[in-house]
Amino acid sequence: MTTPTRDYYQVLGVGRGASAEEIQRAYRKLARQYHPDVNKDPGAEERFKEIGEAYDVLSDPKSRERYDRFGSAWRQVPEGFDPAAAGSPFGGGSRVWVNAGDPGSGFSGFGSDVDLDDLFSGLFGRGGRAGGSGRGPMPGADTEAEIELSVEDAYTGGRRRITLATASGSRSYEVTIPAGVTDGQRIRLAGQGGQGSGGGVRGDLYLMVRLAPHPRFRVDGRDLTVDLPVSPWEAALGGTVPVETPAGRAQVTVPAGSSTGRKLRLRGRGLPNPRGTAGDLYAEVRVMVPPQLTPTERRLFEQLAEESRFDPRSWEPRRSA
Repeated sequence: MTTPTRDYYQVLGVGRGASAEEIQRAYRKLARQYHPDVNKDPGAEERFKEIGEAYDVLSDPKSRERYDRFGSAWRQVPEGFDPAAAGSPFGGGSRVWVNAGDPGSGFSGFGSDVDLDDLFSGLFGRGGRAGGSGRGPMPGADTEAEIELSVEDAYTGGRRRITLATASGSRSYEVTIPAGVTDGQRIRLAGQGGQGSGGGVRGDLYLMVRLAPHPRFRVDGRDLTVDLPVSPWEAALGGTVPVETPAGRAQVTVPAGSSTGRKLRLRGRGLPNPRGTAGDLYAEVRVMVPPQLTPTERRLFEQLAEESRFDPRSWEPRRSA
């Protein structure tokens, strides 16, 4: 018996009537919470994958409509399929909700161990309609593989050739990477999945995106964080300094009196979003001191130490507003 897939709406914690904006907000909040880079709990990575899969389906109007109709078996149902027109064996032309055991979805389920071959042969009928002779066309199964991308590739997108190992050898594909693709998002290659039977169409191949660890950028959903090294005088006096972004070098203003850990926000400089607002890039201040002081530098620092009354270890409790 297979393990039933959790209802995607439950995964994101939204109602079935949630708007696209509500779904996006829920996804971004959960993705930040369970991203493996920030959440080291044993189950965080699997939860993050589950959240990404749910968002990938529910954020697309077409896939969401099919998921709402057919539940977790929606990928096995051909696009445009109308159960009433196919001659449903479950009652005089009424719609059939294929759910395969989604818990709490509100649909009438058939159980997590449903035999989809038997189910779809009943839906399509023998020879194309219920009660006909011979098995009708059966669509091929959808398949899934992982693809690893750099942050730069995810930012720019574009065409890329990939090679996947299969049981019969290897196979190459030309893939269009959408600009702004995120970790856990899936890229659909229509008709590149399992072979159909009886003249049925091939299934689809879904590529699960994994962003490779980057030496400079830390990824949180569509937001990026990069360290910003500054000198003690730049941190104290403020100034404009260069910062690295996936699109190249930019300039950021460091406010006077900045300490290590302060984050400077560059709005819209994170991963792009073809369906909405781009992510942000955060430049996190790191105050750096010279590893070796020249005699002049040492003299100036000693003079500063004598003149300054600043104590970095003193603090006052924050007063409530």
